[in-house]
Amino acid sequence: MTEAELLFTEILNCGRIYLYLNKDLPLSEDKSHIVSSVLKRRILGEPLEYILGETEFMGLEFKVNRNVFIPRPETEILVETVINMVHSKEFRVHGSPAKAGSRLEPSCMREKFLPVPACPAGRRQAGKVQGILELGTGSGCIAISLAKLLSDVHITATDISANALDTAEQNALLNNVKINFLLSDLFNNLELQTMNYELIVSNPPYIPTAGIEILQPEIKYEPYIALDGGKDGLNFYRKIIRDSTRYLKENGSLIMEMGFNQRDAVEDIFQESGNFEIIEVIKDYNNIDRVIVAHRLKCQ
Repeated sequence: MTEAELLFTEILNCGRIYLYLNKDLPLSEDKSHIVSSVLKRRILGEPLEYILGETEFMGLEFKVNRNVFIPRPETEILVETVINMVHSKEFRVHGSPAKAGSRLEPSCMREKFLPVPACPAGRRQAGKVQGILELGTGSGCIAISLAKLLSDVHITATDISANALDTAEQNALLNNVKINFLLSDLFNNLELQTMNYELIVSNPPYIPTAGIEILQPEIKYEPYIALDGGKDGLNFYRKIIRDSTRYLKENGSLIMEMGFNQRDAVEDIFQESGNFEIIEVIKDYNNIDRVIVAHRLKCQ
């Protein structure tokens, strides 16, 4: 449906067909006031999702408000990547981080790296993934989708915003899943220090600070903390890559979404850490490098 159809069917609590069959019916004064108010908000640039208070992600319904970043279709690729990894027959983990030049040609939007043997291979069989950590959960869309679409996994999801976690908890109830939500600035919650995970997942803030001011009006309605990735947009990649090895099990994997034209810089951060082998880069529907997968090296 178009934006107008979504707005009017929501306000009038009717279906799209009813809307057109009864397009000449007059609106009540109350409904007219609501329509006028909603249209003014949209004209000023407020995202449709905030006006409606909900959105769809991975075929699931999520409540959204100005405390949380609105889920994007490209982030579904991150979720699908994690699901594919869990369902795969095995996770191949060996070698040292691949260099930026050692790439194979992309196939079906996926680009895999050639292994560079450096220490004994480690393998993990499908069905053994039990612990997943998501950093910066926001609305909870990633963690909740994984909990809904995977079985026998324990998922912990963190966020620095208590208001965001409140929304995420509502969404977990809405979708009938259990998530261990923790208030935490990345890894600083003490409860995390007693845990280890097979997979760590994140869609971190990655917009350079100076770039936020020139974004389209809709994005400026979203929480600044969910957008600002620091001067070069890479602050959170540095922190997560640096600290995640303490929370990943041996041969665990780190999967992150990236912004436009950030691939080389993120690869460099992985390579400089010396703790990961980049396994795969997945492109989005616009042929932009969007998701990066790295395995923690068995030998340090």
